[in-house]
Amino acid sequence: MQLKGRLDQQVLEKIASLLEGLEFGTVQITVHDSQITQIDRLEKYRFPPQRKSGSEVPNHHKKTC
Repeated sequence: MQLKGRLDQQVLEKIASLLEGLEFGTVQITVHDSQITQIDRLEKYRFPPQRKSGSEVPNHHKKTC
């Protein structure tokens, strides 16, 4: 798996497969002595903020017109 010249097809396929379906995260490729030695995938899951129940302003704090 050398970086000089052509990359091994198996490595390219592995990188492509790690990118598939990744919504949030990183794919990190580690190179040592011009060779790919490691590929890491870090996937993050994000959830939208949810309102807490009972978060309404009490009646005595609401403005009246």
